Amino acid sequence: MNKLFTPIQFGNVTLKNRITMSPMCMYSCFDKDGKITPFHMTHYVSRAVGQVGLVFTEATAVQPEGRISSQDLGIWDDGQVEGLKELNKQIHEYDAKSGIQLGHAGRKADLESTIHAPSAIAFNENFKEPKEMSVDDIQATVTAFTEGARRSKEAGFDIIELHGAHGYLISQFLSPLTNKRTDSYGGSRENRYRFLSEIIDSVKTEWDGPVFVRISTDEYNENGNTLEDFFYYAKEMKKQGIELIDCSSGGVVPARISAYPGYQIPRCEAIRKEASIPTGAVGLITNGIQAEEILQNDRADLIFVARALLSNPYWAKEVADELGQSIEAPTQYKRGWK
Repeated sequence: MNKLFTPIQFGNVTLKNRITMSPMCMYSCFDKDGKITPFHMTHYVSRAVGQVGLVFTEATAVQPEGRISSQDLGIWDDGQVEGLKELNKQIHEYDAKSGIQLGHAGRKADLESTIHAPSAIAFNENFKEPKEMSVDDIQATVTAFTEGARRSKEAGFDIIELHGAHGYLISQFLSPLTNKRTDSYGGSRENRYRFLSEIIDSVKTEWDGPVFVRISTDEYNENGNTLEDFFYYAKEMKKQGIELIDCSSGGVVPARISAYPGYQIPRCEAIRKEASIPTGAVGLITNGIQAEEILQNDRADLIFVARALLSNPYWAKEVADELGQSIEAPTQYKRGWK
C-alpha cells in the first residue's frame, strides 16, 4: 500500500490516511455572527465524502476582534457550538476525522473594531495601527483560546490546531519583526515563545486530544526568526506535548515569495529531523507522486492539501487512481468508483 493511504495515529485519534484538508478561509459567515452556514456544511462534508482523512475548518476566531474578516467562523460564544456539532456529526459519517484551527488575527484583522497586537505596528499602509496588548489583554486572549478548546470538545472535534503562522497573533509574538516588547513577552526568543507556551498549557487543561501547531518556518526577512529559532520553538512545543507541527511560511511581514511545488518542504523536513517531531507538509502539493515522495522519504508525516482540494473535492480518489491504489468508496458512490 502507498504510504499516503496508510493510517497514522496521534494520541487517541487514528487517521485512515495521510491526506489532510488544510485550513482555508471561506469568508462565508455573512451574518457576521461566526456561525456555520449551509455553505460550510456542503464545503467541509463533501471533502469527507471524497475520502480526505482529516478535514480542518478555516481559522476559527477565539475572540470577535480576532477574526481575519467579519465573515469568518468563530468559537468565542457557546451559541456557535451547535452548528459545529452538526458539522462534525456529518464529517464523522464518512469515517473522516475533524480538526479545528483556533486562531486570532492580531494586527491582520480587517475589522471596524479595535485590533490588537504585541506591538503597535501596522502590517502595511492598508491596515490600521493595532493597540499594543497589555498583560491583562494577553491573559484574556490565553483564556479565550482555552474556552475555544472547551467548545471544540463540546462540538466533537478530534484535533485542534493552533494557528501560529502567516503573521497572525501567535506568529506576531514569535517574530522579532513584529514583537518589540520589553517585558516578559518580548526580547529573547524564550520570551517571544511565552505567549504560545501559555496558550498550549492552558488549552490542555480543557482538551485531552491531539494538538497541532501551524508555524511560518520562513519569514523571508533577514531580521526575522532563523531556522535555528524554529528548531528551538519546535523542541519546546514537543516538550509541551504538541503532536505535529504544520510547516507553512510567510505572511509575517510583506514579502515577495518565489513559490514552486514543494517550496516549503526543505524546512518541514529539517524541523522534523532536528526536533524529532511529526510534521505536516503544505504548499503546492498537487499530485499523488509528489505526496508519496514526501512521505516515503520521511520528509513529513501528513500531507496538507489546499488549492487542489478546492479544485476537486475528490482529490483523494484522483491520486489513488494515479498511484494504483484502491480505496473504499462511500456506499452512495460505489456504482461510480472503479
